[in-house]
Amino acid sequence: MHPLIAVPSLDRLLRRRPPPVLLDVRWHLGGPPGIESYRKGHLPGAAFVDLDRDVAGPPGADGRHPLPSPGGFEAAMRRAGVTGDRLVIVYDDADSTAAARLWWTLRYFGHEHVRVLDGGYRAWTEAGRPVSTDDPPVEPGDFVARPGRSPVLDAEGAAALAKAGVLLDARAAERYRGEVEPIDPVAGHIPGAVNAPTLGNVGVDGRFLPPELLRERFAQLGATDAVDVGAYCGSGVTAAHEILALTLAGIPAALYVGSWSAWVADPTNPVATDVS
Repeated sequence: MHPLIAVPSLDRLLRRRPPPVLLDVRWHLGGPPGIESYRKGHLPGAAFVDLDRDVAGPPGADGRHPLPSPGGFEAAMRRAGVTGDRLVIVYDDADSTAAARLWWTLRYFGHEHVRVLDGGYRAWTEAGRPVSTDDPPVEPGDFVARPGRSPVLDAEGAAALAKAGVLLDARAAERYRGEVEPIDPVAGHIPGAVNAPTLGNVGVDGRFLPPELLRERFAQLGATDAVDVGAYCGSGVTAAHEILALTLAGIPAALYVGSWSAWVADPTNPVATDVS
């Protein structure tokens, strides 16, 4: 299944019965809670999913957004109406950063029919499609979480991949270089990692670049389908966006879910600031 869906295609699907399950996962790092945006307007019929509460476990040594427990994620998705065989469409504000994390997590736990609304809520409203402020009734789903369906990395695996394959750091360049670190206690990057900021995956409208441009971008960084590839970021959210972009480019990749926040939680892990 293609991981993206455009506004016109989603509009057509929503006119069918039963329609796909719509999940609003708007999330603003350091900003107002996503539920506030949801209450001001969302796609008709969409249920809100809280990224911090539903799509990640409690922060700690495994990072700021570690994997949720299978039981916790299963319960959250059932509350949102997710079933095992019904198409799920996820969206956020525009650039699919949060939506990609939910897309990846659903796939990791075994849901095979998930797509991301390319351009998100902004694309929907700019196309003149209707929005709602209602809190829609949700029929509980029957989703069963079966973990391990997507490749993941731990710290040891990430370090090894940085040497033997290609490990992409999805954070902004200044964080990768260690010039600033606004969130985590240590600045820098995993030795051997290559910087590939997620903003380079999308255009100014928040939509993903065409697959051929993504393939060209990643090839220039050494990431192709001929080598082992992985990605990390600050806490495993924007790195999921990188995984989605790599998927569009036809490049399988593993996610280091704990990412930099888990890496620096262990003081024995080395830190690099060089960019050579």
